[in-house]
Amino acid sequence: MGDLRQEVEPRAVGLDPEALERLDRHFAALVDEGGLPGFLVAVSRHGRVAHLTTYGRRDLAAELPVRSDTLWRIYSMTKPVTSVAALMLLEEGRLGLDDPVADFLPAFAEPRVYVGGSGPDTRTRPAEQPVLIRHLLTHTAGLTFGFYHTHPVDGLYRDAGVESSVAPGADLSETCEVYARLPLQFEPGTQWNYSVATNVLGRVVEVVSGQDLDEHIEQRVLGPLGMTDAGFQVTDEQAGRLAELYGQDAEGKLTPVPGLPLRGRPRFLSGSGGMVATAHDYHRFMEMLRRRGELDGARLLRPETVDLMAANHLPGGADRLSFGSPVHREPGNAGLGFGLGVSVVVDPAATRAPSSEGAFGWSGVATTTFWVDPRRDLTVQFLSQLRPKGSHSVFPELKRLVHQAVRS
Repeated sequence: MGDLRQEVEPRAVGLDPEALERLDRHFAALVDEGGLPGFLVAVSRHGRVAHLTTYGRRDLAAELPVRSDTLWRIYSMTKPVTSVAALMLLEEGRLGLDDPVADFLPAFAEPRVYVGGSGPDTRTRPAEQPVLIRHLLTHTAGLTFGFYHTHPVDGLYRDAGVESSVAPGADLSETCEVYARLPLQFEPGTQWNYSVATNVLGRVVEVVSGQDLDEHIEQRVLGPLGMTDAGFQVTDEQAGRLAELYGQDAEGKLTPVPGLPLRGRPRFLSGSGGMVATAHDYHRFMEMLRRRGELDGARLLRPETVDLMAANHLPGGADRLSFGSPVHREPGNAGLGFGLGVSVVVDPAATRAPSSEGAFGWSGVATTTFWVDPRRDLTVQFLSQLRPKGSHSVFPELKRLVHQAVRS
């Protein structure tokens, strides 16, 4: 079990302690007002933890506090981990960015693209090009989510039983077969649409490696990095440290809601969002990325591969506002491109919160987020356990407050 600890005083690494105290007060007030159950925030500079705060409860009913060793459902912060596993296979020559997905998953051999209509009257045509591995990593494959409720293809996902991304009772292989039978929302490579793509990538990892996704990630990523608590299931020993998951009722009051992973090994191993981790675990992962692929003698990726991962892969340097599908054409995507499994800042002046060009990271639906800022040699993570009714207002405020703390 790893336990994250503060290693250096903020001033020693160019951070303003008073600004960090303002950050703590801001989020503590949000907890006290009932807007969050609790949180952990960690800010590291030059590889050393300079600020670590826990506040509030990991379980409101039991009055259990958030601690530095609390386990969190990281949901979509799983995607960068799966992406790293895929990029390791790429370095080994076992798959390539421009390999068709159908080379590994034959069900994707004849993709069809939406043309018009809805439900049983949906009209499609053959795709002009195959879905490639790079399309999965960049969310430009034409796949989608059933819960968007903004496009007829979303409705087909719901009709097929994958509104929550997994077919009832199915494993990862079976669920990907369902995805493959559904039409693409658009021609591969022509739009950005956040989607089930990383689940498909996880299945590709399984096929290429010959291992189940959880076993492969444990052996190749978590074990070498010393991410001792992270994984796709919660053991009996860990169960008492897992934070309760909350939603919001009609009045905005925090209410416990079901959340994965459940006790025991799940049938569906979600490369998109199936993992739990502690702050210590994810700090180790962020440090590997900050150090461009290596940590404490364990090299997962070559430096140039991490640079490739953290570069914007949207055509012409586009951001997600201009290149995104209609559901993603909202101000929060301005100035943000997308790399191989991570968001990338391409235009700091256009972003909704202060950012550095080249900063990269991702967030999870239960109010978890991280980023690595190579220019400032900074890593930040924020962990809570709330699935809000609306958008995450926490993240822009967090970036603004961290930005104010950087002095040199």
